[in-house]
Amino acid sequence: MLGGGLAGLATALRLQAAGLSTIVFEAHGHAGGCAGYFRHRGFSFDVGATTLVDFAPGGVGAELLSTAGIPDLDAEHLPGYVAWLPDRVVTLHREQHRWHAERLRALGDTRAHRRFWAELDRIAEVFWSASRSGIRLPVRSPADAVHDLRAVGLRQLPLVRHLGRTMGDALRAHGLRDQDSLVALLGMLVEDTVHSTVDRAPLINAALGVTIRGAGLSRHRGGMHGFWRTVVARYRELGGDLRTGCRVERVAGREGAFTVHTARGAVEAGAVVSALPAQVTAEVAAGTPVAHRLRPYLERDEPDLGGAVVVFLGVPEEEVAGQEFTHHQLMQDYARPLGEGNNMFVSVSAPGDTVSAPPGHRAVMISTHTELAGWRDLPEAAYAERKREIGERLVELTRRVYPRLGERAVVRQVGTPRSYERFTRRPGGAVGGVRQTLRNSNQFAVPHRSGLPGFWLVGDSTWPGLGTVACVLGSRIVADDVRRHVRVHGGVR
Repeated sequence: MLGGGLAGLATALRLQAAGLSTIVFEAHGHAGGCAGYFRHRGFSFDVGATTLVDFAPGGVGAELLSTAGIPDLDAEHLPGYVAWLPDRVVTLHREQHRWHAERLRALGDTRAHRRFWAELDRIAEVFWSASRSGIRLPVRSPADAVHDLRAVGLRQLPLVRHLGRTMGDALRAHGLRDQDSLVALLGMLVEDTVHSTVDRAPLINAALGVTIRGAGLSRHRGGMHGFWRTVVARYRELGGDLRTGCRVERVAGREGAFTVHTARGAVEAGAVVSALPAQVTAEVAAGTPVAHRLRPYLERDEPDLGGAVVVFLGVPEEEVAGQEFTHHQLMQDYARPLGEGNNMFVSVSAPGDTVSAPPGHRAVMISTHTELAGWRDLPEAAYAERKREIGERLVELTRRVYPRLGERAVVRQVGTPRSYERFTRRPGGAVGGVRQTLRNSNQFAVPHRSGLPGFWLVGDSTWPGLGTVACVLGSRIVADDVRRHVRVHGGVR
């Protein structure tokens, strides 16, 4: 297993629990990848994902825990979070009936609004169910097509017509594309989940992204640090071999006889699963059919890579007091493009969570999307100034929610695309996979099967795409494929 992020560890957990022998190579000092963390002065900060999605009973994450034999997590199920728009505040409740009432109250209660939401809800319900059933895309064989037909259901098959539509198309069909508040909220949710805009995001993917909060958000005690302690401990209990600080440099060989060359020596393997970004996978597999197979996908998707800026604050408890919810999303201007501070997600550790912060303190993460080009090739002085400026701006904007935030911060650090490139080996600091469009999602996504028998890809740059839910779903698809392969071709390590 190349890479110890969520997709890599989840796949290795499944295979180890099924009786196969696995090794996970992770270049960083601990597991996590873009769902990881770092610790500083008694605080634990999440560097990417700050919440776990769909880990409640019946969910995608819960299925992973059950498969791996992990008991219920020490996690808080969040009641929702608050979206702060330029002219109104909208509470995205976890309870569906409360959210349905809130969206009509805050965003409009006309026949067009109700029909739009009904269409979105139906699409999301059907394709959430299909995703949990392990829908296989891109379709590569008649068996895949039959499996997907069963996952979607014959009665729901007409919904497949939405594969060629965007969220913007759906808004226009209902006469709602010009409503600022509705489009802004949808745009914020779409950017955070499929990294796209309402006019470019595929409708099915966007519908799943917009409703992802209804699937349930949880925050582990200690954030991602606490989550990874639990997952890694279980992986090792099952006999798994996690090798941290062990960068993969090259993979050579063929089915049943691969050699994984690392900074700490070479390892023989019967099969390989790469959870590295597709760009890095192509580099380490140079000279194999894998690199050739990936080249057209990488050339197509390169313009749709994006980055993130995150501010990490360790603050006294009183600076984040007075709010019912610990998670917020903020937009400042309807007229400006999203990102660069105009759409920020704020996550605050729970009171009493002394794994995330020392007693009497809280950990705060403020994130926003950013264009990679603006950070590329900056001289050191210009880079430091831009990093300082955007960090101060994000904190200042967050004071709409927490007026005293950062006044007596114990820790104040800023992560940029350069940080992600350095610590997670993401080319250019691109995070979270490519922005999803009709050209690169679903049937046109980077496939798990690499073109080289015995070599698979998994993670946020492959189907089913971005986010922790997608990584967990992908891990199940790939683990099942590996197990089928082993039954036919023999054991792997």
